[in-house]
Amino acid sequence: MDEQARFEMFAYWRTSATYRVRVALNLKGLKADERFVNMEAGEHHSENFLKINPMGAIPALIDRQAGSTSPPITQSLAILEFLDETHPAPPILPVGIYGRARVRSLASMLVADTHPLITPRVVKYLTDEAGMDADAIRAWRVNWFAKGLLAFEQRLATEAETGTFCHGEQITMADICLASIKIVLPIFKIDVAGTPVINRIFAACEQHDAFINAAPSRQFGAPV
Repeated sequence: MDEQARFEMFAYWRTSATYRVRVALNLKGLKADERFVNMEAGEHHSENFLKINPMGAIPALIDRQAGSTSPPITQSLAILEFLDETHPAPPILPVGIYGRARVRSLASMLVADTHPLITPRVVKYLTDEAGMDADAIRAWRVNWFAKGLLAFEQRLATEAETGTFCHGEQITMADICLASIKIVLPIFKIDVAGTPVINRIFAACEQHDAFINAAPSRQFGAPV
């Protein structure tokens, strides 16, 4: 175990939410000891993990500095805000209140309105309870990825605050969330057309070490 790491993170190589936290940690030069939770084997539903996060969702972050007085932090957006408040440099939220609101809004479009509809627990319900076959599941994923990303593209293309990144010239939480969606599209073999601004911003993110080193394919547990 890394003695220098302030944080402990329960993680899985492929999840978008874990990727977001990895990027933020990398941007801020922070380390976390990762506890691999094998979601394919159902370890996120184990009794031990449900004590950490009753939702059985990944990731969960523990701040060792807080000792036993602080519960695990769950939900990727909450973790990103926590990291920004405890380690403000470099910031992943703008200074101004309207800029912060815009970045939070953009991030929520992807993390609250788009990503939850394609998570494994939703797909499992659609398969087991709604009786949807593989073609129907793919159509479901394509529909919600497309709706979310095309709405996001419209905002980026029409709002003056868009720059090299989603908000100006600095990486923010919005870029982290955008990259977390874009990076899993190849896993599902889905390509959403008509998003040139998104593609440009994602390409800029992909040049940054924080995103490169957070890539799912580089993590423990990823297929060789």
